[in-house]
Amino acid sequence: MDRSEGEDPQPGIRLLLPSREFLLSRKGLLLLAEAVLSFIIFICFIASKASSFLTVPLLTFLLALGFLFAYSLKLNEKFKATYWLLAHFLCCVIAAVIYFAISIAAVSKYSDGAAKAAGVFGFIATIVYAVDFYMTFNSLVASLKQSDPSDAAEQRRSEEDASDSDSD
Repeated sequence: MDRSEGEDPQPGIRLLLPSREFLLSRKGLLLLAEAVLSFIIFICFIASKASSFLTVPLLTFLLALGFLFAYSLKLNEKFKATYWLLAHFLCCVIAAVIYFAISIAAVSKYSDGAAKAAGVFGFIATIVYAVDFYMTFNSLVASLKQSDPSDAAEQRRSEEDASDSDSD
């Protein structure tokens, strides 16, 4: 089977890789930065005396990769039962708070260079996660505002009718 040089290889593995367009989008870059920073922090904690903190970067690395592939493969559009924006928002808030706490502990309590580096990268990761949860929160609010305003108006009318009947 001769393959010409201009022909693309079989699309098998490419289906699992994130698309270039998504990786260059703002959400893709944030998720990629979260995954890279979490992996760097994980390696730094492995090499330091503060190895008790390595669980957080490992879990956030796996979650960031999971969300990266879920958004890239458009699983959020295929599985509507899972509320992806809320899950991502909660993940980002929790990660930002925990990274901030363990970064303070790593910088102040441990004197080795790897723990200090993990703390500095942890502060950077805190900022990246904070930016991501701010942007996800804005998307979440916009999504909630768009979700069927006729149901909300009907519910308000029924509440007003119920309150009017109670006042008699």
